Amino acid sequence: MKIKGALSLSSYSILFRRFCHGSPSSSSSPRPGLLEQYKRLVRQGKLQHDMHQERVATELDDLLERLRKYEIDMEDYHAKMSRWEESRENERRHLLLEEAKSKQNGGLWIKGKDRNENGILGNWMSRRRGPVDPGVGKMVSYLNREKKLDSLVGQRPHLPVAPKGIYLYGNVGCGKTMLMDMFYNATGGIVQHRRRFHFHEAMLEIHEHMHGIWKKERESKDETSNGNVVGGFRWIASLPFDVKVKEWLIGEEKYNQEVQRKHILSAVADKFLIDRVSHTCGASLLCFDEIQTVDVFAVVALSGILSRLLSTGTVLVATSNRAPEELNQDGMQREIFLDFLAKLEYNCKTVHVSSDTDYRRIIPIDKVDQVHYFWPLNSANRAKFELAWQEVCSESGANIISTVLPVMFGRSLEVAESCNSSAKFDFEYLCGRPVGAADYIAIARNYHTVFISQVPVMSMKIRDKARRFITLIDELYNHHCRVFCLSSSSIDELFQGTEEGTLFDMESFQFETDIEGGKLRRDVTAVGTMGTRPTTTGLEFIMSGQEELFAFRRAISRLIEMQTPLYLQGVKIMHPLFCQKNSQLAAPTSDLSHSPSSI
Repeated sequence: MKIKGALSLSSYSILFRRFCHGSPSSSSSPRPGLLEQYKRLVRQGKLQHDMHQERVATELDDLLERLRKYEIDMEDYHAKMSRWEESRENERRHLLLEEAKSKQNGGLWIKGKDRNENGILGNWMSRRRGPVDPGVGKMVSYLNREKKLDSLVGQRPHLPVAPKGIYLYGNVGCGKTMLMDMFYNATGGIVQHRRRFHFHEAMLEIHEHMHGIWKKERESKDETSNGNVVGGFRWIASLPFDVKVKEWLIGEEKYNQEVQRKHILSAVADKFLIDRVSHTCGASLLCFDEIQTVDVFAVVALSGILSRLLSTGTVLVATSNRAPEELNQDGMQREIFLDFLAKLEYNCKTVHVSSDTDYRRIIPIDKVDQVHYFWPLNSANRAKFELAWQEVCSESGANIISTVLPVMFGRSLEVAESCNSSAKFDFEYLCGRPVGAADYIAIARNYHTVFISQVPVMSMKIRDKARRFITLIDELYNHHCRVFCLSSSSIDELFQGTEEGTLFDMESFQFETDIEGGKLRRDVTAVGTMGTRPTTTGLEFIMSGQEELFAFRRAISRLIEMQTPLYLQGVKIMHPLFCQKNSQLAAPTSDLSHSPSSI
């Protein structure tokens, strides 16, 4: 059934996505089921009916019902876990203090004067008790203490059996993200702990958490090396013990932390699902858009973190262009990936969204009031492009200035032309230098309108620039930015290549790791073989250019949608800057006399 003038599925998807970023508790009344939402949108003519999408909506609706009970079970589990962890930590410190008192009162470290006064008995006690940790290594001491804690506090609460998540895969523009976002929206008020990530955003957050963990470790070591023995264990400083006993306590605490940090990806996974707004943890639901394994780091990090989350009760709903078994066709870190694949298949149902239609190409019949994509590169279009920039600046009422955007890891990005929440760049500056997703996310978060000039036809000669441009479009699209382009060709011909050759070659589609914390990517694979070179199977896969083909198709599809009225109308609602402003206006203390600025 085809409905004339039906809206783009992907536009509707982002409407859901931005709405979903609100607080889960923002809606006190239950929302209609996912399948009912889908059918209602079809009846209203806002979506085209697609039997494959309806089947997926049914699957997600069933999962939603199972999550209702699971959330109740998980709330009880988290309450028990919180009490258990608090009790265990209190008992652990109590045991440590009892051991410290025993060492202090028993004279384990007897002062020289006292030892001489005790004579033969003192010498015998000194030999008997030995050095600081008499005959018991920290590992044995730690294990003995943990065994006592199990007896005193009991085993950790039993984790409820999680319902199987869903892994959606299919062609570009078939509605995967829309369906996942509809599902995420429907969980508001049902699932308390939930998060939604796009691939680039997730990878950067993983980098950030890893960087934070390593930085904390270095600071702790620096404090110790500088003579600050107490370091981060301030609670020990005030205890009425000798220095040697305090040193022993600090050593035990450090070993306990080392055990907790032994597997850094598990530690990152535990931080990965902490809600930075409410500071609550233990998320029950993770929605992950566009899972991909573009390099060794992605394989290792995603495998380790998602495996950890699945094993601790998180329900995963994910989208990808590929079936799970096809995610790592070049064989990087094969053993790690196969272990992850087994967990994924055990915990998730794989569903193929087999529609061949790219719904982003179904443009609404409304006329576009303003052109946002100018081509080809000639004097007339340059003048129109510059006029559009001047009009945007004039509407904002601000002056054009240069500024610097903070990115991450202490880096920054210079913006030569910035006007309020709009900015203008040329293609070479954004894509011709070693920048990456972190830079593009910073731009997308800070500017709702972005102008990009001198966009060339992509060819083999500028393959790396083409990859950066695709990542740039991904982030501008994910943040729902308004984009003006001045280009050499139409959108459909942008990635066709030139006489210099096509874009498909024998190098895999990868991140620009030199700027996105390449050291972190290398260090995470310290355990096990690196496997950085593709296998023979991988070379055959890469030669086919399928990964790049997916990326190019997605970029074209998104660029087309970004010209549509629905997408452009949604900027004021869905861009983070307007979401924040609209949220402030909706608050009881807000001054409702102000409205969002024009864009």
